[in-house]
Amino acid sequence: MYEQLWPWLHLVSRLLFTMLFLGSAWSHLTKTGMLAGYAASKKLPAAALMVRVTGLMMLVGGILVLLGWHRFIGAGLIALFLFPTAFLMHNFWTVADPMARSNDQAHFMKDLSLAGAALYLMATSGYPWPLSLGG
Repeated sequence: MYEQLWPWLHLVSRLLFTMLFLGSAWSHLTKTGMLAGYAASKKLPAAALMVRVTGLMMLVGGILVLLGWHRFIGAGLIALFLFPTAFLMHNFWTVADPMARSNDQAHFMKDLSLAGAALYLMATSGYPWPLSLGG
């Protein structure tokens, strides 16, 4: 039974993983001003440009992982987005307000967890992926 479910579980897991990045990419590319304001408040240089660049990274990475095409590059783009985002945007150790600190800490841990998943996808990108354009 597992053998019959494997291709579909693989596809569904890719869809669920990439939904967050595709949705966030859309926000980064359509609500740049609002997100750039938050990035600037975190002292990120060239905030509007960085919001657009990270939006493109998530869009391209998400599409590549979802389709299973050039998946090492796709997962790499996602990991390359997540690691700096965790440390630059969710630096909870610098936040004084307990509620905001807790929120940033949760986002920090989420970003690191998702980065770990992206690294795993990179590590398995050389093996066959069912229901994908890359085999």
